[in-house]
Amino acid sequence: MTQEDILNNPEKYDLSIETVGKGTLKSPMKGVPFVSESERVSLTADVGRIQDFCKRGIEIPSLEAAGPRETIFHDPAWTRAGIVTCGGLCPGLNNVIKGLVQVLWFDYGVRNIFGIPYGYRGLNPAYGYSPIILNPDVVDAIQEDGGTILGSSRGNQDAKVMVDTLMRLNINVLFCIGGDGTLRGAHDIAKEVQKRKQPISVIGIPKTIDNDLNLIDRTFGFETAVLSATDVITSAHNEANGAFNGLGLVKLMGRDSGFIAAYAALATTVVNICLVPEVPFTLDGLFKALESRYSSGKTHAVVVVAEGAGQELFKGQPERRDASGNILKNDIGEFLTRKIKEHFDQVGKEINIKYFDPSYMVRSIPAQGTDAIFCFQLAEAAVHAGMAGKTDMVVGSMNNAFSHVPIEYAVNERKKINPNGALWHAVLGITRQQDYFSGKGKGKK
Repeated sequence: MTQEDILNNPEKYDLSIETVGKGTLKSPMKGVPFVSESERVSLTADVGRIQDFCKRGIEIPSLEAAGPRETIFHDPAWTRAGIVTCGGLCPGLNNVIKGLVQVLWFDYGVRNIFGIPYGYRGLNPAYGYSPIILNPDVVDAIQEDGGTILGSSRGNQDAKVMVDTLMRLNINVLFCIGGDGTLRGAHDIAKEVQKRKQPISVIGIPKTIDNDLNLIDRTFGFETAVLSATDVITSAHNEANGAFNGLGLVKLMGRDSGFIAAYAALATTVVNICLVPEVPFTLDGLFKALESRYSSGKTHAVVVVAEGAGQELFKGQPERRDASGNILKNDIGEFLTRKIKEHFDQVGKEINIKYFDPSYMVRSIPAQGTDAIFCFQLAEAAVHAGMAGKTDMVVGSMNNAFSHVPIEYAVNERKKINPNGALWHAVLGITRQQDYFSGKGKGKK
């Protein structure tokens, strides 16, 4: 189920947000524009499409708008909030933690805020972790550091065990910061809470530098990851330029979606070939593309490959999964380095390869620029949703407006690059790689 599926068959999908109860308490926030429950964010900005829905008498597919509510469900004086970070590291984790604490503390007056150590493990007493008491002083400067002060882990825990822990701690609002695996865990927690008829709100905050969550335009950490990747690509370009028939090969993160690779290629304008999971390629085609570039008078090339690209080249390899259930990708970077070297040796042509794999460096740095601002905005929207009694949802951004997305829709299917869409067309335009693959040899500098 993709955004396009919903737009094509809007009557099939229910995008409403569940609550733990009706808000009856007056919000303590002052001097802010409150958002009504009827405000929605359209899934499409296409006026023609919107007009068509109206002509057909079909309600425009939309998401619930994020923001502060005039009446809230959870009493701030009795609220005990929990914050957990799960999965791999990502720029902005500490920014989000700080944002959650600040909004809970200063805007709502919540004084009981607990950090759950090491992901969902911290909600399983078998691991013996104790909650970390959080307040504005504790989180005062954490945004300056990468990673997460709470620690993280991959893999889910038994939802019944985790809800038992939440009830023992009297936590009634849980913020789960993570990607699709984390959000699936949050969904399981929310469902177990519902079975027990407990008033515990479970709110997700989208953390994945792959930017691949469904119905969410942008996830925090992505912009910083692209910025960091551009520095590596620039170094690869300089290295390639420093040797005859130099090749700078850069592997970037992107298991199933190549957004980082594509955006980094656009940001640097020095990439000659960009390889992503959504667009298959062959080794013969890649070899010919490189030969075409070098034979056209160019003495260097830069290739960027997303980690999930070219997995069809690893035939017969056993499938491996990490603790979160994600399929572990075979190392396409080292594979291409070896195969390209072997090919050029066989045809008797010189090539000097410099291979860069900055994956952990890209994801472990602090959020920068507007990405840091975005982290606070997501945290702010998450607290508003949690205090209003929303549950089983993730805050997101759609068409430049913050919204509430049911978790099951956000993780139903990964968002991917459309090979026929504007983004990939722009990548082809900046790299000119189709000219090399076609043998025309009229690529860029």
